[in-house]
Amino acid sequence: MTNQQLQLVKQTWKLLREIDPSVLGGVFYGRLFFKYPALRPMFNRSMESQYQKFVDMLSIIVARLDRPDTVAQEIGMLARSHAGYGVQPTHYEDVKEALLWTLERGLGLDWNTDVQQAWIGCYDAITQLMLEQVPLSP
Repeated sequence: MTNQQLQLVKQTWKLLREIDPSVLGGVFYGRLFFKYPALRPMFNRSMESQYQKFVDMLSIIVARLDRPDTVAQEIGMLARSHAGYGVQPTHYEDVKEALLWTLERGLGLDWNTDVQQAWIGCYDAITQLMLEQVPLSP
């Protein structure tokens, strides 16, 4: 990620992080399960708590993007928990699509090609780190 992309991710997340997690998480997971219904059984707990986890983890990661050494522990924990739920490498692309769709809807007129490319770069970098932490079988 370039410094400009890093700043775009931080600025745009700042616009979204104050949205009620049940709304933001509901949109994200609604899209994910609509497009990829096979992923729904991985989420057998309260979705309200999952919505909060989704917003909290994104907030932590985005806040620390410019200090990758401080976010490495969270990424490692996230990678291990995902592996424990049966997440496969192909699922990361499914989540990416749902996340970008959610961000685009949430940001409205603030969404543009530069913002999209910044979030793609961010997501891809985090995904690569997660897959390096806990290699998943295809």
